[in-house]
Amino acid sequence: MFKFALAAAISLAATLANAEIIKVASPYSVAESLDRLTGVVEGAGAKVFARVEHAKGAKMINEELDPMALLIFGKPEVGTPAMQMNPLAGLVLPARVLAYQDADGKVWLAYENPADMLAPYDIPADAPIVMKLTKVLGALTGKAVAE
Repeated sequence: MFKFALAAAISLAATLANAEIIKVASPYSVAESLDRLTGVVEGAGAKVFARVEHAKGAKMINEELDPMALLIFGKPEVGTPAMQMNPLAGLVLPARVLAYQDADGKVWLAYENPADMLAPYDIPADAPIVMKLTKVLGALTGKAVAE
């Protein structure tokens, strides 16, 4: 059993290493970018499940990170079809968008390309759920960073 779990973990890590990360530049701070994304997500009828403040977590152990936080959100109408195709898609859903400040001080919203994210679960890139997630994530992040 341990060997199977280890093999699965290595396979998942290798898959994630090859995944395309979509980055959207934001003219706002990390906090304001996620506040704006939260408003857009909720305005679209989705639910925000968590906001993980990575930089604040680092401070709790007397370490430093540039500003960075993760928003976890979803809408059953969007995510359920993927999990019906393969329950293991629940490992990568609901959606996650990371807001972070890079070494040059630029702020980004970043998320995994849905086609890459769902490929390990045998959900094809041309599946309607993948196309819908791609469209939704692009629209939500685009609207959040619009001036």
